[in-house]
Amino acid sequence: MSDPIPINLAVEDSLTESLTLKILRDTSYAPKTIYNRGGYGYLRRSINSFNLAARGTPFLVGTDLDQYECPPLLIADWLRTPKHPNLLIRVAVREAEAWLLADRDNFAGFLGIRPLLIPSDVEALPDPKASLIALAHKSKRRNLRDDICPRDGSTSKIGRNYNGQLVRFVAESWNPDTAKLNSSSLRRTIARLAAFRPTWANPV
Repeated sequence: MSDPIPINLAVEDSLTESLTLKILRDTSYAPKTIYNRGGYGYLRRSINSFNLAARGTPFLVGTDLDQYECPPLLIADWLRTPKHPNLLIRVAVREAEAWLLADRDNFAGFLGIRPLLIPSDVEALPDPKASLIALAHKSKRRNLRDDICPRDGSTSKIGRNYNGQLVRFVAESWNPDTAKLNSSSLRRTIARLAAFRPTWANPV
């Protein structure tokens, strides 16, 4: 078996990082350096530097679609130079939380709710994070409600250990092969990584 191909990661947050690392487990790639400075602003400011650096080592950039109409518009807005073939930009529609919800049975089991409460078309949700928090409110597991949902009167949109609990779910239970059946953006990401070959890895 050949050695894994190194690939640098640049992600919005710890949740996107955990999802990306889980997806990479079943590919030919292994993370080299992980850039996680918190938020899409850092990714947007740095994308052209990542594009340049991809000439030496492939880069996988993971971000949310948020309010953009579609991934090509986001990429066109962010990237000011021609994209190097070794730069992969993968966009969750509309947020990484949709990829979690796409694994409906496992996420329902995590919260202790009925799977039917989770929408089947998670990519049609205008705010997947808000939908996830609303589902967590229905959980009978107090520790999950307290960690994922913001406290009454809090100005925060998330709970005190929101990312910690969701990262734990990804590590222990999230199944990308099941989730991709309910998320076309995740399905495209997995397929792209399976087909991707860095330019320097191609035979001469």
